[in-house]
Amino acid sequence: MARRCMMNPNPRIEVFMRRTVCRLALLAMAVNGMRAQAPGRYLLRDARIVRVSGPVLERGSVVIRNGLIEAVGANLTPPPGAWVIDCNGLTVYPGLIDALSTWGLPSQSGAGGRNGASPAAGPEDRPLTVSWVKAADQIAPSERAIQTARDGGYTTAVVFPRGNIFSGQGAVINMAGERAGQMVVADSVGQFLTLRTSGGRGYPASLLGSIAYVRQIYLDAEHYKTAKAIYEKHQEGLPRPAYDRALEGVLDSSLVLLPAETAIEIERMTALASELKLKAVLYGGHEAWRETELLQQSHTPVLVSLKYPERARDADPALDEPVRVLRLRENAPAAPGALAKAGVPFAFYSDGVNNPRDLMRAVKKAIDAGLAPADAIRALTLTPAEIYGIGKRIGSIDPGKIANLVVTDGDLFNPETKIKYTFVDGNKFEPLPEEPPARPGRGPSR
Repeated sequence: MARRCMMNPNPRIEVFMRRTVCRLALLAMAVNGMRAQAPGRYLLRDARIVRVSGPVLERGSVVIRNGLIEAVGANLTPPPGAWVIDCNGLTVYPGLIDALSTWGLPSQSGAGGRNGASPAAGPEDRPLTVSWVKAADQIAPSERAIQTARDGGYTTAVVFPRGNIFSGQGAVINMAGERAGQMVVADSVGQFLTLRTSGGRGYPASLLGSIAYVRQIYLDAEHYKTAKAIYEKHQEGLPRPAYDRALEGVLDSSLVLLPAETAIEIERMTALASELKLKAVLYGGHEAWRETELLQQSHTPVLVSLKYPERARDADPALDEPVRVLRLRENAPAAPGALAKAGVPFAFYSDGVNNPRDLMRAVKKAIDAGLAPADAIRALTLTPAEIYGIGKRIGSIDPGKIANLVVTDGDLFNPETKIKYTFVDGNKFEPLPEEPPARPGRGPSR
């Protein structure tokens, strides 16, 4: 009886077993693909290469080895064992950089807006202050947003904790890696500030109170620094300064991100930065077109939000809006072009817009409003790298830099353009189809 069952299996059982085996095989492939692999050797041959740091090469090649760009030029010889990819008709750009993001952070860390939703934190005497918190310690490699961003051409993000006045220290991360430590390109690249209030539950309870609080924290930090220096030189006979991790976190941050969307906020924050002698970067920037002279004279870079102001969907259509609101909404896409013409360094950031296609549409609006495409590409690549002090490592296609690249079948800002490959730390990824069949995720491919 047993022998007959083996020779003539039940058709339903056989189909079930085959499906199970196939599913297990797909799962094994997916798990294997998600493992961090040693970067391969590649030759991207006969591509149009937008280097950003120099002239466009209309027909050239890129050699990738050990996670780095080894060579860029024409008629290059592939390294031994390299995978040669025919890029005829394709364009290679530096990997895109989101200059201010929460991609890769756990979802409870905030959605990426100007004021996160995290609960108030900090010592009792320093409310809403967690300046010592590091984004690099919070990276979640399995976050779905990482794959979504990477499929859209984003290979790098500058991520910051959110939700407090002094929210913590940012990190530059690459958008691939099995472990968080593999993703971090640079740690502690700046301190993220908001002008959040306590919501009536304590100090500071108003905008002016928040500004006064920021000013006091920096004055306290300077006094703390001086007291520590004096104690180090004259330890005998002096009481040691009490350790203050809130002030330590402030002193650890050489770069400070300050919120400034409107013209008055830009004036206010540049004045505060000048008063406190801060190396500041402003984020928001939708009315930066009104303050280009001030920004140029103060040498203040701007991170421009790609979340342009919009009328609320549930707004009363019969209700008239103030002229200043209408003007802000109408002119926001013109801010990047005005900054470029004035020579003010600027970069784009997602500001909670999680769909890369929506981000490209927002950049296209800026181009339609007067921004040169070359300046738009720079604002997505080399300029953010330079703002955060890592322009020698990423942001352009040059020998010695990290092999973060995006390969497309057309102009980056053409809505019909498709991304063929992205390279992160020399690992090659292929985007999932827009309407993929139900199957496990995928990782680096050859």
